[in-house]
Amino acid sequence: MHRGSNNRLDEENFDRTNANRLFDSQNNDRGGYNVGSLYYYAGSTLQIEWTNQHSCNNSKSHCELVIQYMCDDLVRDGATTDRIPYNHTLCRNFNCNTDLEYGMHENYDYYDTCYRRERNKGLFIADQKLKKDSAIYTRQNPNGNRRGYECPEERDYYPYWHPTPWRDVVVMTNDPHRCPYYRNNTENVKSRWACLLDTKTPDVIPNNKPDCDKKNGKWTEFPAHDIPAPDCRETEFTRDNHLGNGIGGHPNTYNWTVPNFIHDKCVLRIRYNVSTDDYDPWNTTAANNEIKRNAGSLVDIYTRYKLTEVDGRNRGYKFEDNPEVKVFEEADFKLELAINTEQYGRVFQDRSHAFAIKKRIESLKDKTVHNLNVRGKRGNIVQVYPAVEYDFVPNTLEMSTKDVIHIQWTGSNTNPKEAEGNGKAQTDRSNVVQLTSQVYPEGDTKTYGPGLVYGHYGNNYPIFLNQSQFLGLPSSYLEALAYLGTMNENIMHGQFGGEMSELDDAGTYFDLGPRNVTKTGTFHYMCTRNNDFTNRDQKGRIIVYPYSVTYHSLGWAGGSASVTGGTSSLLAKEGTFDKLQKLRLEEWSIEEGKKKLEEKGKTISLGEEYASRFFVILPAERLTTTGKEFTVNMALTMEDNDNIKVYRSNPATFSSWSKVDSHISGGTIQFQTAQGGVFVARTTLSNVSLIVGLVLGLLLVIIIVTGTVCYFRRRPENWVAVKSKVNRMHKSTQNQV
Repeated sequence: MHRGSNNRLDEENFDRTNANRLFDSQNNDRGGYNVGSLYYYAGSTLQIEWTNQHSCNNSKSHCELVIQYMCDDLVRDGATTDRIPYNHTLCRNFNCNTDLEYGMHENYDYYDTCYRRERNKGLFIADQKLKKDSAIYTRQNPNGNRRGYECPEERDYYPYWHPTPWRDVVVMTNDPHRCPYYRNNTENVKSRWACLLDTKTPDVIPNNKPDCDKKNGKWTEFPAHDIPAPDCRETEFTRDNHLGNGIGGHPNTYNWTVPNFIHDKCVLRIRYNVSTDDYDPWNTTAANNEIKRNAGSLVDIYTRYKLTEVDGRNRGYKFEDNPEVKVFEEADFKLELAINTEQYGRVFQDRSHAFAIKKRIESLKDKTVHNLNVRGKRGNIVQVYPAVEYDFVPNTLEMSTKDVIHIQWTGSNTNPKEAEGNGKAQTDRSNVVQLTSQVYPEGDTKTYGPGLVYGHYGNNYPIFLNQSQFLGLPSSYLEALAYLGTMNENIMHGQFGGEMSELDDAGTYFDLGPRNVTKTGTFHYMCTRNNDFTNRDQKGRIIVYPYSVTYHSLGWAGGSASVTGGTSSLLAKEGTFDKLQKLRLEEWSIEEGKKKLEEKGKTISLGEEYASRFFVILPAERLTTTGKEFTVNMALTMEDNDNIKVYRSNPATFSSWSKVDSHISGGTIQFQTAQGGVFVARTTLSNVSLIVGLVLGLLLVIIIVTGTVCYFRRRPENWVAVKSKVNRMHKSTQNQV
């Protein structure tokens, strides 16, 4: 998980110092981490997790989550909590863009253009009084407050209509029918237009071509980012006013494949828009704004209560700040509603500290790389809120022996002095040590998987390092994970030769680098420092399979999914699924598939030889909307011919196999299905074999009949005896019936 900053920067206070340092978050002042400074390899998998206060996929509100990133040579965290100036004379060398003392994401020119550009006057602003007509004034920011060099209009609306440096990763929405719109209008694939004026005078910059032409400006096209459209899918459920764990008690997550955008200075951003159901924001425009003072906006709040407009407004059913509504016809009193039109239809935001995207080294070519990081802060559950206490991310990581793991984390020496924790005050430290063997059965919830379990969540002691089997890593790596320093004659050495029993003299940053995993099994591990028998129970689990495992989430908008490094895939068109389906995909070799069948005492009676690997799609149940199917493609392991068919079973039992209609093209067998399961292609008897078999069978029958006739012609007395016995058997059978 990449650490969100919430405008915090290496601060000793529980509350952040400056909420306006880089961007407008509207988040709790205690959120955010002190430091970041991590790096990730291009193409690696990074799990992003978040919490959101006001719910998603919940009937109480409409929700949109947008994850984006940007990379630029000028992006930086800075060295001060002060906000970067807008006046160049206050910066070193009279250039705020290059003054490294200040943190900066968007640059000076980006904000200056926003400051001077005319706002979009077609937007709904309710009864808010915007001070001026610049794009820095919005319904949520009517006073035009500045946060770093962020453009408030761009922050509040997505997709934005002018050029931005942000690249879209994923859009998660309560209404997946909007996905085609998002994918078609993202700046990833669609250019933007803006007016360029020849002069640098304080003239207002028009936001449309006709007005740009009137000012002798140049209406200019800015090319798209020329990258694929973002993923788009349904949001997952979170409870309102709970700060957001999803179903199952874990934060909702998104697995980001880090792009091949090699850069040392990048930043990640997540925006969260929440709207109530009091009005339809997508179809509410400037035409619904307040037309005269204290009249309330012209939003129809009253019809659903079977009131006329006049009666509804007289009784307070109008969209304005703190309306007083007369609920009962006869009672002569009103109830005030705590409504702020500035916040109904509200955007929250967080951004990460700066990080780097590195080019893959040769040893990582064609490898799946999993990032394993640390989340959480020093302190008890109250002190760290709305963050959490220490944990590993992903807490459960599933991978294969063909994959690579990149273990990396960072901490801080400037946590609040009062924050509870182990080791030297104010310091964050973590390590990784395999837990000792289990004492009682764990109860594996998975249907199948590695049979060996190393360590156990319920224990609190590590195993001896010379007995550790952790991921099959060499002992030198295990020592580095445990001690974060060096070993010499069984003496731990920290950075400066200081005390190391609680890792005090270890550095705040640790990087094992990308390492090959060579051993299958379920590995439980711990951090020895943050292991009080309270909430600070920093433990994790890594499950290693001999085959590839990949998770995908596909919803109404459809999409494709495949096993990383595999040869099989599936494709779903729009409308195939009527809800978000969280799919687990696996691909077994023929040998692995045979082994799993043997373990369950099963065989495949259909077909002769295997013609593909085993492709597993879970859940193994009906997944689609009634009458809809998705397409599956599986590579063949032999030359394609008409005698190869696909068969399906349930991987939990392998109780029965059934044939699936399929066709072959170019070394791939394709079929349609509405359900998950395990699929494999097998050869069948060829047509020639069937014909030969039928001919041989017919010849055998002819030979038997001919021989019998010849025999009884030569010995008619035997035929009379046989006929007599047949008659007696016939009469006996009739009597029994």
